[in-house]
Amino acid sequence: MWHGEHVRILVVEDEQPLADAIARGLRKEGLAVDIAYDGQSGQEKASVTRYDVIVLDRDLPGLSGDDLCREIAGAEELTRVLMLTASGTVADRVEGLSLGADDYLAKPFAFAELTARVRALGRRSTPPSPPVLTARDLSLDPARRAVRRSSGELELTRKEFGVLEVLLAAGGAVVSSEELLERVWDEHADPFTTTVRVTMMTLRKKLGEPSIIETVVGSGYRVPTAGSGERADSVSEHEG
Repeated sequence: MWHGEHVRILVVEDEQPLADAIARGLRKEGLAVDIAYDGQSGQEKASVTRYDVIVLDRDLPGLSGDDLCREIAGAEELTRVLMLTASGTVADRVEGLSLGADDYLAKPFAFAELTARVRALGRRSTPPSPPVLTARDLSLDPARRAVRRSSGELELTRKEFGVLEVLLAAGGAVVSSEELLERVWDEHADPFTTTVRVTMMTLRKKLGEPSIIETVVGSGYRVPTAGSGERADSVSEHEG
């Protein structure tokens, strides 16, 4: 069994029995699979969900597989496209790949081959793990969602973790409260920067001494790095 819990697949195929059979087989492999029976609904689903792999029939009614493939390839997402077609000629395959498909399979195909190709594409669509971010004796691992200081592992809430990640990724630059609100909170957030200030207080308490996050009065917050210069005169460590 291939553990692909985090791999999402969209099957866009107008032959319903075939689409259902593909979906059934891939779900047995532990994958999350959605189905669209025409190009239009495939386009709608792809616009609201980031799929790792789209299994796309070339000969769709309405919005063609070619057009949908061109659109997905142009979106610069990490989504991979496996194109299915009734024609297996070399010219046809070259044309499909030139539209931006990542792989190509002629019907009829062996299900084992489809699975193997979807697996390979799924691996390619996974972004590389982000690097571990560090400052002084603090390290933050975005892939493991872990924060350590010399005193040991720290338990942070999702928002505290998000704020710290944005500050560390800024590489010593000042990040405003508004920017933190935009990057860490969603559109349902209380649109007041007091939300950021309260989270900053609890985060600083958990990080302990010596303080790592500086408040730059009137500008925002920063985590100084070795190359980001000396502390500015306008900085107060515990304000806000």
